[in-house]
Amino acid sequence: MNLAGAMPISLAEIRGLVAGYPHPPIVGTVGSHSALDVADGAVTEGLSSLVLAQAGRELTYARYFRTVRGRGGARRRGCVDDVWTFPTFADIATPASQERLRSHGVLLVPNRALSSYVPLATIEDELRIPIVGSRALLRIEERTERENYYTLLEKAGIRIPRAFPTPDAIDRLAMVKLPHATRRLERGFFTVASPEEYRTKSEALIARGTITAADLATARIEEYVLGPVFNFNFFFSPLVAREEGLELLGVDERRESTLDGLVRLPAAQQLELSEAARIPEYTVVGHGTLTVRESILEEVFRLGERFVDVSRERYPPGILGPFCLQTCLDADGRPTVFDVAARIGGGTNVHLGIGHPYGNALWRAPMSTGRRIAHEIRRASDDGRLAEIVT
Repeated sequence: MNLAGAMPISLAEIRGLVAGYPHPPIVGTVGSHSALDVADGAVTEGLSSLVLAQAGRELTYARYFRTVRGRGGARRRGCVDDVWTFPTFADIATPASQERLRSHGVLLVPNRALSSYVPLATIEDELRIPIVGSRALLRIEERTERENYYTLLEKAGIRIPRAFPTPDAIDRLAMVKLPHATRRLERGFFTVASPEEYRTKSEALIARGTITAADLATARIEEYVLGPVFNFNFFFSPLVAREEGLELLGVDERRESTLDGLVRLPAAQQLELSEAARIPEYTVVGHGTLTVRESILEEVFRLGERFVDVSRERYPPGILGPFCLQTCLDADGRPTVFDVAARIGGGTNVHLGIGHPYGNALWRAPMSTGRRIAHEIRRASDDGRLAEIVT
Protein backbone atom coordinates (compact mmCIF):
# COMPACT_ATOMS: atom_id res chain seq x y z
CA MET A 1 0.00 0.00 0.00
CA ASN A 2 1.32 3.44 -0.93
CA LEU A 3 -0.25 6.67 0.15
CA ALA A 4 0.16 9.13 -2.70
CA GLY A 5 2.23 12.07 -1.62
CA ALA A 6 2.69 10.73 1.92
CA MET A 7 5.92 11.55 3.70
CA PRO A 8 7.70 9.06 5.96
CA ILE A 9 6.53 9.24 9.55
CA SER A 10 8.56 11.41 11.90
CA LEU A 11 8.71 11.27 15.68
CA ALA A 12 7.58 14.89 15.76
CA GLU A 13 4.45 13.99 13.78
CA ILE A 14 3.56 11.13 16.14
CA ARG A 15 4.13 13.32 19.19
CA GLY A 16 1.90 15.94 17.61
CA LEU A 17 -0.85 13.35 17.23
CA VAL A 18 -0.79 12.23 20.86
CA ALA A 19 -0.87 15.85 21.99
CA GLY A 20 -4.46 15.93 20.74
CA TYR A 21 -5.46 12.56 22.16
CA PRO A 22 -8.13 12.22 24.87
CA HIS A 23 -7.26 11.54 28.49
CA PRO A 24 -6.94 8.65 28.94
CA PRO A 25 -6.34 7.10 25.49
CA ILE A 26 -7.64 3.72 24.33
CA VAL A 27 -5.20 0.78 24.34
CA GLY A 28 -5.36 -1.13 21.05
CA THR A 29 -3.54 -4.19 19.72
CA VAL A 30 -3.80 -6.77 16.94
CA GLY A 31 -5.98 -9.76 17.83
CA SER A 32 -3.38 -12.52 18.01
CA HIS A 33 -0.12 -13.38 19.81
CA SER A 34 -0.43 -11.54 23.17
CA ALA A 35 -3.63 -9.53 22.73
CA LEU A 36 -5.31 -10.94 25.83
CA ASP A 37 -2.40 -9.88 28.02
CA VAL A 38 -2.55 -6.35 26.61
CA ALA A 39 -6.33 -6.14 27.02
CA ASP A 40 -6.32 -7.60 30.53
CA GLY A 41 -3.58 -5.17 31.57
CA ALA A 42 -5.50 -2.21 30.15
CA VAL A 43 -8.73 -2.90 32.00
CA THR A 44 -6.86 -3.72 35.22
CA GLU A 45 -5.36 -0.23 35.07
CA GLY A 46 -8.75 1.35 34.37
CA LEU A 47 -8.20 1.95 30.64
CA SER A 48 -10.35 0.86 27.70
CA SER A 49 -9.14 -2.02 25.53
CA LEU A 50 -9.58 -2.48 21.79
CA VAL A 51 -8.67 -5.58 19.77
CA LEU A 52 -8.18 -5.30 16.00
CA ALA A 53 -9.27 -8.70 14.66
CA GLN A 54 -9.34 -10.40 11.31
CA ALA A 55 -12.68 -11.70 10.07
CA GLY A 56 -12.98 -15.37 10.97
CA ARG A 57 -10.56 -15.03 13.87
CA GLU A 58 -12.49 -12.68 16.13
CA LEU A 59 -14.60 -14.92 18.39
CA THR A 60 -11.95 -15.32 21.10
CA TYR A 61 -12.14 -11.58 21.67
CA ALA A 62 -15.64 -10.68 20.49
CA ARG A 63 -17.44 -13.45 22.41
CA TYR A 64 -15.39 -15.38 24.91
CA PHE A 65 -13.36 -12.56 26.51
CA ARG A 66 -15.68 -9.67 25.64
CA THR A 67 -16.25 -7.30 28.55
CA VAL A 68 -19.60 -7.67 30.29
CA ARG A 69 -20.68 -4.71 32.37
CA GLY A 70 -22.99 -4.54 35.34
CA ARG A 71 -25.02 -1.70 36.72
CA GLY A 72 -23.29 1.63 36.49
CA GLY A 73 -21.02 0.35 33.72
CA ALA A 74 -18.57 -1.47 35.99
CA ARG A 75 -16.80 -4.42 34.34
CA ARG A 76 -18.22 -7.67 35.66
CA ARG A 77 -16.27 -10.14 33.51
CA GLY A 78 -14.01 -10.21 30.47
CA CYS A 79 -11.30 -7.79 29.37
CA VAL A 80 -11.94 -6.87 25.71
CA ASP A 81 -14.05 -3.71 25.67
CA ASP A 82 -14.33 -3.41 21.90
CA VAL A 83 -13.44 -5.41 18.78
CA TRP A 84 -13.02 -3.97 15.29
CA THR A 85 -13.02 -6.60 12.56
CA PHE A 86 -11.17 -6.23 9.25
CA PRO A 87 -11.16 -8.40 6.10
CA THR A 88 -7.43 -8.97 6.68
CA PHE A 89 -5.00 -7.77 9.31
CA ALA A 90 -3.26 -5.66 6.66
CA ASP A 91 -6.46 -3.57 6.32
CA ILE A 92 -5.66 -2.04 9.69
CA ALA A 93 -3.29 0.23 7.77
CA THR A 94 -5.74 1.60 5.19
CA PRO A 95 -6.21 5.39 5.34
CA ALA A 96 -9.82 4.98 6.52
CA SER A 97 -8.80 2.59 9.30
CA GLN A 98 -6.02 4.89 10.44
CA GLU A 99 -8.39 7.87 10.56
CA ARG A 100 -10.83 5.83 12.64
CA LEU A 101 -8.11 4.79 15.08
CA ARG A 102 -6.84 8.34 15.48
CA SER A 103 -10.32 9.78 15.91
CA HIS A 104 -10.94 7.38 18.80
CA GLY A 105 -7.61 8.19 20.45
CA VAL A 106 -6.10 4.71 20.06
CA LEU A 107 -2.53 3.93 21.04
CA LEU A 108 -1.28 0.80 19.29
CA VAL A 109 0.71 -1.77 21.28
CA PRO A 110 2.75 -3.72 18.70
CA ASN A 111 3.05 -7.48 18.79
CA ARG A 112 4.53 -10.02 16.38
CA ALA A 113 1.23 -10.33 14.56
CA LEU A 114 1.34 -6.64 13.62
CA SER A 115 4.81 -6.87 12.07
CA SER A 116 4.02 -10.21 10.40
CA TYR A 117 0.74 -9.26 8.74
CA VAL A 118 1.34 -5.56 8.05
CA PRO A 119 4.45 -4.91 5.93
CA LEU A 120 7.30 -3.37 7.89
CA ALA A 121 7.68 -0.60 5.32
CA THR A 122 4.03 0.30 5.87
CA ILE A 123 4.49 0.36 9.65
CA GLU A 124 7.59 2.52 9.35
CA ASP A 125 6.45 4.97 6.67
CA GLU A 126 2.66 4.98 6.46
CA LEU A 127 1.03 3.80 9.71
CA ARG A 128 0.27 7.18 11.26
CA ILE A 129 -0.88 5.77 14.59
CA PRO A 130 1.13 6.34 17.79
CA ILE A 131 2.90 3.09 18.68
CA VAL A 132 3.66 2.36 22.33
CA GLY A 133 7.20 1.08 21.91
CA SER A 134 9.97 1.21 19.36
CA ARG A 135 8.66 1.37 15.79
CA ALA A 136 12.12 1.39 14.15
CA LEU A 137 13.31 -1.63 16.13
CA LEU A 138 10.61 -3.97 14.79
CA ARG A 139 12.74 -4.50 11.68
CA ILE A 140 15.72 -5.93 13.59
CA GLU A 141 13.72 -9.13 14.13
CA GLU A 142 14.11 -9.92 10.43
CA ARG A 143 17.27 -12.03 10.24
CA THR A 144 17.75 -11.22 6.53
CA GLU A 145 18.26 -7.50 7.26
CA ARG A 146 21.83 -6.20 7.10
CA GLU A 147 21.47 -4.80 10.62
CA ASN A 148 19.36 -7.10 12.75
CA TYR A 149 19.28 -8.26 16.33
CA TYR A 150 22.48 -10.25 15.86
CA THR A 151 24.43 -7.14 14.87
CA LEU A 152 22.95 -5.20 17.78
CA LEU A 153 23.79 -7.98 20.23
CA GLU A 154 27.38 -8.12 18.94
CA LYS A 155 27.73 -4.35 19.29
CA ALA A 156 26.45 -4.68 22.86
CA GLY A 157 29.05 -7.35 23.69
CA ILE A 158 26.38 -10.01 24.24
CA ARG A 159 27.28 -13.60 23.33
CA ILE A 160 25.39 -15.02 20.34
CA PRO A 161 25.63 -18.45 18.67
CA ARG A 162 28.50 -18.92 16.21
CA ALA A 163 27.28 -18.58 12.62
CA PHE A 164 28.26 -20.86 9.72
CA PRO A 165 28.77 -18.88 6.49
CA THR A 166 27.72 -21.77 4.21
CA PRO A 167 26.23 -25.24 4.64
CA ASP A 168 29.61 -26.75 3.74
CA ALA A 169 31.10 -25.16 6.89
CA ILE A 170 28.84 -27.12 9.24
CA ASP A 171 31.04 -29.25 11.49
CA ARG A 172 28.84 -29.72 14.57
CA LEU A 173 25.18 -29.64 15.56
CA ALA A 174 23.62 -26.55 14.03
CA MET A 175 20.23 -24.87 13.76
CA VAL A 176 18.98 -23.63 10.39
CA LYS A 177 16.67 -20.64 11.02
CA LEU A 178 14.06 -19.61 8.46
CA PRO A 179 10.28 -18.97 8.38
CA HIS A 180 7.67 -21.63 7.76
CA ALA A 181 6.62 -21.82 4.12
CA THR A 182 2.92 -21.09 4.69
CA ARG A 183 2.51 -20.02 8.32
CA ARG A 184 4.80 -17.01 8.12
CA LEU A 185 4.36 -16.17 11.78
CA GLU A 186 5.86 -19.58 12.61
CA ARG A 187 9.27 -21.15 12.09
CA GLY A 188 10.60 -23.68 9.62
CA PHE A 189 13.71 -24.37 11.72
CA PHE A 190 15.60 -27.66 11.55
CA THR A 191 18.79 -29.11 13.01
CA VAL A 192 21.72 -30.63 11.10
CA ALA A 193 25.21 -31.84 12.00
CA SER A 194 26.91 -32.02 8.59
CA PRO A 195 26.65 -30.62 5.04
CA GLU A 196 25.21 -33.93 3.90
CA GLU A 197 22.45 -33.88 6.53
CA TYR A 198 21.71 -30.25 5.61
CA ARG A 199 21.07 -31.22 2.00
CA THR A 200 19.03 -34.31 2.87
CA LYS A 201 16.80 -32.57 5.42
CA SER A 202 16.32 -29.39 3.42
CA GLU A 203 15.22 -31.37 0.37
CA ALA A 204 12.76 -33.35 2.49
CA LEU A 205 11.32 -30.23 4.13
CA ILE A 206 10.93 -28.45 0.79
CA ALA A 207 9.12 -31.49 -0.59
CA ARG A 208 6.80 -31.51 2.46
CA GLY A 209 6.00 -27.82 2.00
CA THR A 210 7.47 -26.87 5.38
CA ILE A 211 10.09 -24.51 3.93
CA THR A 212 10.83 -22.92 0.55
CA ALA A 213 14.03 -22.86 -1.47
CA ALA A 214 13.90 -19.05 -1.55
CA ASP A 215 13.80 -18.79 2.25
CA LEU A 216 16.51 -21.44 2.55
CA ALA A 217 18.83 -19.33 0.40
CA THR A 218 18.79 -16.55 3.01
CA ALA A 219 18.53 -18.74 6.13
CA ARG A 220 20.89 -18.28 9.05
CA ILE A 221 22.85 -21.36 10.09
CA GLU A 222 24.21 -21.21 13.62
CA GLU A 223 25.70 -23.48 16.23
CA TYR A 224 23.12 -25.24 18.39
CA VAL A 225 23.77 -24.15 21.99
CA LEU A 226 23.04 -26.90 24.50
CA GLY A 227 21.09 -25.87 27.55
CA PRO A 228 17.62 -24.83 28.72
CA VAL A 229 15.95 -21.86 27.05
CA PHE A 230 14.76 -18.85 29.05
CA ASN A 231 12.78 -16.02 27.47
CA PHE A 232 13.56 -13.00 29.65
CA ASN A 233 10.71 -10.49 29.55
CA PHE A 234 12.06 -7.00 30.26
CA PHE A 235 10.50 -3.56 30.39
CA PHE A 236 12.27 -0.24 29.93
CA SER A 237 10.69 3.02 31.05
CA PRO A 238 11.87 6.46 29.89
CA LEU A 239 9.70 8.10 32.57
CA VAL A 240 12.19 7.50 35.38
CA ALA A 241 15.91 8.04 35.92
CA ARG A 242 18.05 5.88 33.60
CA GLU A 243 19.36 3.72 36.45
CA GLU A 244 15.78 2.83 37.41
CA GLY A 245 14.48 2.29 33.89
CA LEU A 246 15.14 -1.42 33.35
CA GLU A 247 12.84 -4.02 34.92
CA LEU A 248 12.82 -7.80 34.63
CA LEU A 249 9.17 -8.81 34.81
CA GLY A 250 9.34 -12.56 34.28
CA VAL A 251 10.53 -15.56 32.30
CA ASP A 252 8.73 -17.99 30.03
CA GLU A 253 9.52 -20.99 27.85
CA ARG A 254 7.99 -22.26 24.61
CA ARG A 255 6.01 -25.37 23.86
CA GLU A 256 6.70 -26.38 20.27
CA SER A 257 5.00 -28.88 17.99
CA THR A 258 6.04 -31.40 16.89
CA LEU A 259 9.30 -31.07 18.82
CA ASP A 260 7.80 -31.42 22.30
CA GLY A 261 5.84 -34.50 21.27
CA LEU A 262 8.97 -36.15 19.90
CA VAL A 263 11.16 -35.54 22.94
CA ARG A 264 8.52 -37.15 25.18
CA LEU A 265 9.00 -40.44 23.35
CA PRO A 266 11.71 -42.94 24.26
CA ALA A 267 14.41 -43.24 21.58
CA ALA A 268 13.20 -46.69 20.52
CA GLN A 269 9.72 -45.33 19.80
CA GLN A 270 11.13 -42.34 17.94
CA LEU A 271 12.87 -44.77 15.60
CA GLU A 272 9.54 -46.49 14.91
CA LEU A 273 8.13 -43.27 13.41
CA SER A 274 8.22 -42.65 9.69
CA GLU A 275 11.35 -40.93 8.43
CA ALA A 276 9.41 -37.71 7.77
CA ALA A 277 7.91 -37.68 11.29
CA ARG A 278 11.37 -37.89 12.86
CA ILE A 279 12.17 -34.35 11.65
CA PRO A 280 10.51 -32.09 14.23
CA GLU A 281 8.72 -28.86 13.47
CA TYR A 282 9.18 -25.86 15.77
CA THR A 283 5.71 -24.35 15.63
CA VAL A 284 5.03 -22.49 18.88
CA VAL A 285 1.71 -23.68 20.31
CA GLY A 286 2.01 -22.58 23.95
CA HIS A 287 4.20 -21.31 26.76
CA GLY A 288 5.10 -22.13 30.34
CA THR A 289 6.41 -20.00 33.18
CA LEU A 290 9.91 -20.21 34.67
CA THR A 291 12.19 -18.58 37.19
CA VAL A 292 15.97 -18.53 37.04
CA ARG A 293 18.55 -19.25 39.74
CA GLU A 294 19.09 -16.04 41.71
CA SER A 295 22.87 -16.14 41.31
CA ILE A 296 22.28 -15.73 37.55
CA LEU A 297 19.95 -12.73 37.84
CA GLU A 298 22.69 -10.09 37.92
CA GLU A 299 24.08 -11.34 34.60
CA VAL A 300 20.54 -11.34 33.19
CA PHE A 301 20.18 -7.67 34.14
CA ARG A 302 23.53 -6.94 32.49
CA LEU A 303 22.19 -8.39 29.25
CA GLY A 304 19.15 -6.14 29.46
CA GLU A 305 21.17 -3.03 30.25
CA ARG A 306 23.55 -3.62 27.36
CA PHE A 307 20.68 -4.10 24.94
CA VAL A 308 18.99 -0.91 26.15
CA ASP A 309 22.23 1.06 25.72
CA VAL A 310 22.96 -0.18 22.21
CA SER A 311 19.37 0.40 21.08
CA ARG A 312 19.47 3.99 22.36
CA GLU A 313 22.75 4.52 20.51
CA ARG A 314 21.68 2.97 17.19
CA TYR A 315 17.95 3.72 17.09
CA PRO A 316 17.12 6.81 19.19
CA PRO A 317 15.11 7.03 21.39
CA GLY A 318 15.91 3.32 21.73
CA ILE A 319 13.87 0.52 23.20
CA LEU A 320 10.69 1.67 24.90
CA GLY A 321 8.43 -0.57 26.96
CA PRO A 322 8.56 -4.37 26.73
CA PHE A 323 11.20 -6.48 25.03
CA CYS A 324 12.31 -10.09 25.26
CA LEU A 325 15.78 -11.68 25.08
CA GLN A 326 15.52 -15.37 24.21
CA THR A 327 18.48 -16.98 25.91
CA CYS A 328 20.14 -20.33 26.37
CA LEU A 329 22.06 -20.97 29.61
CA ASP A 330 24.94 -23.44 29.60
CA ALA A 331 26.07 -25.66 32.48
CA ASP A 332 27.98 -22.74 34.04
CA GLY A 333 25.00 -20.40 33.80
CA ARG A 334 26.57 -18.39 30.96
CA PRO A 335 23.94 -16.86 28.66
CA THR A 336 23.85 -16.97 24.87
CA VAL A 337 21.12 -14.83 23.30
CA PHE A 338 19.74 -16.36 20.11
CA ASP A 339 16.64 -14.25 19.46
CA VAL A 340 15.22 -10.84 20.37
CA ALA A 341 11.68 -9.49 20.41
CA ALA A 342 11.77 -5.69 20.38
CA ARG A 343 8.16 -5.58 21.65
CA ILE A 344 5.93 -7.68 23.89
CA GLY A 345 6.99 -11.33 23.82
CA GLY A 346 4.77 -14.17 22.70
CA GLY A 347 4.72 -15.97 26.04
CA THR A 348 3.45 -13.25 28.36
CA ASN A 349 -0.11 -14.62 28.40
CA VAL A 350 1.07 -17.19 30.96
CA HIS A 351 1.14 -14.34 33.49
CA LEU A 352 -2.01 -12.39 32.61
CA GLY A 353 -4.20 -11.78 35.62
CA ILE A 354 -1.62 -13.13 38.10
CA GLY A 355 1.49 -11.20 37.06
CA HIS A 356 5.10 -12.14 36.47
CA PRO A 357 7.09 -13.42 39.49
CA TYR A 358 9.74 -10.71 39.34
CA GLY A 359 7.31 -7.98 38.30
CA ASN A 360 5.12 -8.83 41.29
CA ALA A 361 8.09 -8.64 43.65
CA LEU A 362 9.11 -5.27 42.22
CA TRP A 363 5.68 -3.61 42.11
CA ARG A 364 4.12 -5.31 45.17
CA ALA A 365 1.08 -6.16 43.05
CA PRO A 366 0.25 -8.63 40.24
CA MET A 367 2.26 -7.08 37.39
CA SER A 368 1.97 -8.83 34.03
CA THR A 369 3.60 -7.36 30.93
CA GLY A 370 0.19 -6.20 29.71
CA ARG A 371 -0.53 -4.44 32.98
CA ARG A 372 2.96 -2.90 33.02
CA ILE A 373 2.33 -1.43 29.56
CA ALA A 374 -1.02 -0.03 30.68
CA HIS A 375 0.50 1.33 33.89
CA GLU A 376 3.10 3.19 31.80
CA ILE A 377 0.39 4.58 29.51
CA ARG A 378 -1.78 5.71 32.42
CA ARG A 379 1.15 7.35 34.21
CA ALA A 380 2.36 9.10 31.05
CA SER A 381 -1.17 10.28 30.27
CA ASP A 382 -1.73 11.57 33.81
CA ASP A 383 1.60 13.44 33.75
CA GLY A 384 1.25 14.82 30.22
CA ARG A 385 4.18 12.71 28.99
CA LEU A 386 2.57 10.40 26.42
CA ALA A 387 4.95 11.73 23.76
CA GLU A 388 7.86 10.10 25.63
CA ILE A 389 6.58 6.54 25.34
CA VAL A 390 5.45 6.46 21.70
CA THR A 391 7.15 6.40 18.30
